[in-house]
Amino acid sequence: MDHKSFYDSPNPHRLYRDPQRGVLGGVCTGVADYFGVQPTVVRLAMLFALFFFSVPLVIAYLIALLVLPVRPAQLYRDAEEEAFWRTVSTKPDRTLAGLTQRFRDMEKRIVGMEAYVASKEFELNRAIRDLDR
Repeated sequence: MDHKSFYDSPNPHRLYRDPQRGVLGGVCTGVADYFGVQPTVVRLAMLFALFFFSVPLVIAYLIALLVLPVRPAQLYRDAEEEAFWRTVSTKPDRTLAGLTQRFRDMEKRIVGMEAYVASKEFELNRAIRDLDR
């Protein structure tokens, strides 16, 4: 049973573990994917932290292994959707600016179409087209 709330985000960019690409359950790979870095970097950081925080790190890793959901096979429809949701999560101000610019461009095109449809040129073109029938 799926308990979706009205307030849930449609953003599929969440922290998952990726056992298909991972070594020990896919936690490092999932963290790397979430932050947009190479899994090798996260694995090296984990090895380095293991020397200083071995017990808490092992406990945190086991908890993450049990708590994090497995990454779905088809998380995004395509690369463009993945890039969009990643920037929403990491740079929301840039995403908002990009969407604002897209809507401005769309509004300019709509205003241009409205001006053409309301013009005498449109009426003349339509009258000429109707004569050809």
